[in-house]
Amino acid sequence: MAFIEIIKAIILGIIEGITEWLPISSTGHMIIVDEFLKLNASEEFKEMFFVVIQLGAILAVVLLYFNKLNPFSTKKTSREKIDIWNLWFKVVVATIPAAIIGFLFDDLLNELFYNYKTVAIMLIVYGVLFIIVENRNRYRKPLVKDLKDLTYKIALYIGLFQVLALIPGTSRSGATILGAMIVGTSRKVAAEFTFFLAIPVMFGASLLKLVKFGLAFAGLELIILLVGTLVSFLVSIVAIKFLLRYIKRNDFKAFGYYRIVLGLIVILYFALIN
Repeated sequence: MAFIEIIKAIILGIIEGITEWLPISSTGHMIIVDEFLKLNASEEFKEMFFVVIQLGAILAVVLLYFNKLNPFSTKKTSREKIDIWNLWFKVVVATIPAAIIGFLFDDLLNELFYNYKTVAIMLIVYGVLFIIVENRNRYRKPLVKDLKDLTYKIALYIGLFQVLALIPGTSRSGATILGAMIVGTSRKVAAEFTFFLAIPVMFGASLLKLVKFGLAFAGLELIILLVGTLVSFLVSIVAIKFLLRYIKRNDFKAFGYYRIVLGLIVILYFALIN
């Protein structure tokens, strides 16, 4: 029985590692997969698990971008260090809206929206929006082509879009990438700023879930959590590199179509079994 639960944790870690960075909703996929691949654990543990394994995904960003995000490196010039600090301050500004709303309404949001119906609707809605925004931007040149050119005002706008991701199925990366592109950034800037924005957001969300759950893990629960987090970390490294290569030559419409199809499949499946 324990072996089966560990296999489930590995599968969930793989799904998290892929879907956290692609704009297709990691939480949404977790809710859907849990309908078929149910962890033999309490609802409280699963709610915590689905958030905390995102720490593995965040650590992948820290590893891949450590040099770019490290303002203390002796190899950097004073100008480069200032640019890094400015980037971190912009990340903090963009984090504030979702941090406030999430802290105040976390339980209410889970109660109202943590279900397959919400996930399916959000998958479809944001899939359509990705296609619309990409079509609109086809002949437009981005205003922000480098992270150094990202203003505090634009960072705040992106942070406001991130609030939308508190509803499962929206996708945190999807909401922020979409928002960044709407306000004029290139795909690369939108993706990278989304990666960096995830660091404080997901660390904070994971800490909140851990505090609410408490640290009194059963032995198997701790193993499941550690395995899921480790797998999420390893898969995230691959997923991030893939996305950066992909957007050099492609737009996000393929993810939009994927979201729409998946959302329709979810609606159809649950309509048939209910």
